[in-house]
Amino acid sequence: MDAVESWHDFNVAIVGAAAALAGLVIVAASVNIGDIVKETSLTSRLASGISGLVLALTASAIGLMPAISDVAYGVSVLIVAAGFLAFPVQAARRIVENRHPENRARFFKVVLGLVAPLAYLIGGVMLAVGMPGGLLLFAIGSILSIVAALMISWVVLVEVLR
Repeated sequence: MDAVESWHDFNVAIVGAAAALAGLVIVAASVNIGDIVKETSLTSRLASGISGLVLALTASAIGLMPAISDVAYGVSVLIVAAGFLAFPVQAARRIVENRHPENRARFFKVVLGLVAPLAYLIGGVMLAVGMPGGLLLFAIGSILSIVAALMISWVVLVEVLR
């Protein structure tokens, strides 16, 4: 069995979970979207969380493509993750710029948004050069994307009401 094929069921589960969660987060945010967009750091963080879910969905969907090789999977996810990295980088910039006294735990907020895309990037490089451990990093990235997105979304939805 091909290495990518052995992750089929995991990828199916991540595609479904990430798609459902992305929809729920968008609906939940839409209730207070007027207030969220007034604060650029909240908007950027929410975009980072949603982009993490879309990254998990996209990376897992690529892994479900019939007969995709490990190298092609690695390169594809590497390209996608590099593109999606723009969202948490922008959020990190906004978090650091926000000098409001209640903006605590800046370092944690920055790391939370960056860790999943970085796992995908490293996993993509590993697969592209023939190291099968990259698939495990994709799985870790998927789980981290979901956890980070839920934490970011919850914090944004609570902070907007303060």
